[in-house]
Amino acid sequence: MKQTRKQRQKKKAAAPTQGLHKAASPKQMVLNSQVRDSSSKIIFDNHILCSQFLRDYVNLPYLKDVRPEDIEDVSEQYVTLFAEERNSDRVKRVHIGGGSPPFFLVSLIEHKTAPDYNVCMQLFRYMVYIWNAYEREAEGIRQGMSKRKDFLYPPILPIVYYEGAAEWYVPLNFRSRVREGNTFGKYIPDFEYYLVPLQGYSNEALMEKRDEISLVMLINKLQTTEDIENFRRLPGREIEAILQNTPEHLVDIIAKVLQAFLLKMNVPVPETEKLTDKVREKKMGELFENMEKMDIQAERRNTALEEQRADEANVRANEAEKQAAEERNRAEKEKKRADIAEENSIKLLVELCQDLGASMDAAMQSLRDKKDMTMEEAQKKVEIYWKEPTDIPEKKNSPNG
Repeated sequence: MKQTRKQRQKKKAAAPTQGLHKAASPKQMVLNSQVRDSSSKIIFDNHILCSQFLRDYVNLPYLKDVRPEDIEDVSEQYVTLFAEERNSDRVKRVHIGGGSPPFFLVSLIEHKTAPDYNVCMQLFRYMVYIWNAYEREAEGIRQGMSKRKDFLYPPILPIVYYEGAAEWYVPLNFRSRVREGNTFGKYIPDFEYYLVPLQGYSNEALMEKRDEISLVMLINKLQTTEDIENFRRLPGREIEAILQNTPEHLVDIIAKVLQAFLLKMNVPVPETEKLTDKVREKKMGELFENMEKMDIQAERRNTALEEQRADEANVRANEAEKQAAEERNRAEKEKKRADIAEENSIKLLVELCQDLGASMDAAMQSLRDKKDMTMEEAQKKVEIYWKEPTDIPEKKNSPNG
């Protein structure tokens, strides 16, 4: 039966309570998945792939039996976190059964494609945010709970999933980002994040896992022409054996990850479609079999060159727009000056007519003749600039007058 919105909200609100009371049955884990490209978003947004990643590549006993059905999406509770850090994507609560006493285990998965020295601070902000949120939930249940001796914050496991080709030489500990960190070590926060470097796994090591996440990671591992050649040498039957019982929606996800890679490398669309169709047909062992040798580095240079040309075109377009705006500005100023000069000319003509003793009707006719005005326009101008009798200086009589 379909749940109402109120019932779903009630269910979400009740979940944190389990982690705060000793009587609660399951351990729980909150997983934050921040991704920076479409393929990684697809991976960590899928509960099957996410659970396989945690089981296969994070050496923590609590995660060895994580199943897809243990994962629950709770992203709405962390909207503020998304606003603070770009590219944050999903927050999951993973229910881990067994053990006593139960507690929350928070795991952060941070995706990186290049070494980032500030990843520790970024993860630390995440951790503090989740701890604050946990404390607020506790205080919402019972005021003053966080001040009790038996109140404990959940442990957090920060994970960095790194897909880049360059070696990850960034220190793993938070203390390294603090000046004189070793000297002040016991007075400052410190932790290490768990690094999962994709390039640190050989194709054979990934194949040993014999699951879908490893096939996805094999695709994401492609960085050079040599990587493609190594992929071609993998035993096709073993790859297809993994896909034999894979549900269609998961096969489609693997195909989309491959598509994202191929399009990024500027592989022609028809060729891309042929290769992704092989995945959907569960013939991934034939991948790249008949594909012409592709120089990935050359493709990347071509892509960079195209991006440079596009940037230069944008610069030229912006400059042209700037010049056009300046021309419009100058034209408007010229028109304004011309309008002022014309108005002064009209004013002088009306005043001249009046000084020469002409009537208002004669002044209007003069405007119509010289300024090509209608009667109504000429009348308005004469009314504006015609001096009233009181405005005309009186002639003084001479002493002999």
